[in-house]
Amino acid sequence: MEHFKAFAIKGVMTLVVLYLVLGLGFAASPGDLLVITMLLGLLSYIAGDLMILPKTSNLTATAADFLLAFFMIWGLGMILFENTNSLLAGSLFAAFLIAMGEWFFHSYMADKVLHINRKI
Repeated sequence: MEHFKAFAIKGVMTLVVLYLVLGLGFAASPGDLLVITMLLGLLSYIAGDLMILPKTSNLTATAADFLLAFFMIWGLGMILFENTNSLLAGSLFAAFLIAMGEWFFHSYMADKVLHINRKI
């Protein structure tokens, strides 16, 4: 149940950022945003939150989440969106906002889900 709640929090955070940047800025459809949110959420939860975060630091996990978010948003955006003008900049901005949210989300993950006793 802890993992489901954490995944839902991450999903809502990601969907809000993607809507604000890509939905409003690039007229991305809700379906496209949902696809990117689910794929990005699943991969970053497994890689960043369950594999990298417990073994390293918050900074390392956040950097990994930034890179993963940028490349997934940019790559999937090139495939899914009709308007790809300035998508590189939009992907960087969205990835930055997601990484900022991840910085705080990792504290929640470490404390409530992973039960890591070290300060991250």
